[in-house]
Amino acid sequence: MKLDASASGVFPIAPTPFHADGRIDEASIDRLIERYLAAGADGVTVLGILGEAPKLEPEESLAITTRFIEGFGARPVIVGVSAPGFAAMRSLAHAAMERGAAGVMIAPLPSLRTDEQIVGYFRQAVEAIGADIPFVLQDYPLTLTVQMTPSVIRRIVEENPSCVMLKHEDWPGLEKISALRAFQKEGSMRELSILTGNGGLFLDFEMERGADGAMTGYAFPEMLTAVVRLQKEGRRDDAHDLFDAHLPLLRYEQQPGVGLAVRKYVLMRRGTLACDAQRRPGSTLSATARAEVDYLLRRLDQRSERLASWLAAS
Repeated sequence: MKLDASASGVFPIAPTPFHADGRIDEASIDRLIERYLAAGADGVTVLGILGEAPKLEPEESLAITTRFIEGFGARPVIVGVSAPGFAAMRSLAHAAMERGAAGVMIAPLPSLRTDEQIVGYFRQAVEAIGADIPFVLQDYPLTLTVQMTPSVIRRIVEENPSCVMLKHEDWPGLEKISALRAFQKEGSMRELSILTGNGGLFLDFEMERGADGAMTGYAFPEMLTAVVRLQKEGRRDDAHDLFDAHLPLLRYEQQPGVGLAVRKYVLMRRGTLACDAQRRPGSTLSATARAEVDYLLRRLDQRSERLASWLAAS
């Protein structure tokens, strides 16, 4: 099943689990898959920026991809194939698609600055991997330092029919979503799936602006799927109440430089990962930071119990 512009829902960004010595932890991958499926994920994305993809050997990347494809069955798996050169991008993209991936995700090189450079880069990327492979355009200026205006995104989408989804991670970016949906409404841009990132930090209003769902790695995927569902059902206040209960932890996780460390620690505390290690170079949490996350988790448990009872009654 290939990805298309009708894709919606929640596609968690999967971290790559490691043992303390840096080896890949296959058992934790399997538990991640189980948690995502139990949470109602509509698909999954592997080898993203927070998947530590640049630290993996090519055969490791393919092994991880294959394990997720097998574990997700009929649900789509998107594979991050961003690379400094097109040869590596082409190789992983083709290998992933041969094993059953639904599509690939491509981020711009941080060196791109002008609109023409950005549009030209994605034109060349499509030429490299082939126009028959659906791809997700990743827009993450906070990390990649590449600024893509709505008009530039429209040009990329219109020039490349294989671009079927935008991973929207601009910040602030609500107006960008509105602008892109306005392009579609006026007929100047074809249909495009928009899934949002940034840890889910703005998901509550992003759904209201026209996003189709989320593609992010927040350690409580069940919250993401519930907020998306509640918004689609028109239960705005319920969606915001649930989101607000998680907001302190979402905010903490979005600190630059330690976000992945927080995410892996929470997943370890939840019993999904056996270890919160990152492959070197990587960040670690201090004892004080771990205690702060533990405090936030306790408060979230208390709030979630009360909220679950209230939502059930409503």
